[in-house]
Amino acid sequence: MAELRTDRLILRRWEDSDLEPWAAMNADPEVREHLGDPLTREQSDASVARFQAEFDQRGYGWWAVEVRATGEFVGFAGLDQVDDGLPFTGVEIGWRLARSAWGQGYATEAALAGLAFGFHTLELPEILAVTTATNLRSQAVMRRIGMTRDPADDFEDATAPEGPLRPNVLYRIARGVKI
Repeated sequence: MAELRTDRLILRRWEDSDLEPWAAMNADPEVREHLGDPLTREQSDASVARFQAEFDQRGYGWWAVEVRATGEFVGFAGLDQVDDGLPFTGVEIGWRLARSAWGQGYATEAALAGLAFGFHTLELPEILAVTTATNLRSQAVMRRIGMTRDPADDFEDATAPEGPLRPNVLYRIARGVKI
């Protein structure tokens, strides 16, 4: 599995020591605001097991994100197959960081590394990003990394409960776009 390094971050395979801070992030209502209900420790641990299995199967997925200077685990970023049942297919980029890591440019930095891997190593023709219509912070990251949105691609996530999690936006970037 590829480990990605940026100036300030390491995107790497998950370690047992990541489980506790990952669970704390997933129990934080602010971190989960645009994702749904907080997760139990069991659900959080199961998500890491899925991430590892997917990495083993296809060689990419959700990396654990670590701050190089301190070794602190601060979240995840990476690439994943678009979930079944959505009105489009492809590979999406995403990120989720602990609140303590917000506002430091880590999401943008990790996302740029993920895009480079997706385009240069996997040779993907396009990478997508999806979030709720109300998740303005993630949409700002999407724009900073060169992604664009066509409102005609916006959709209702039928798997989400009625309310603010249902309206979603879709951003795209094609290989070769200058960032």
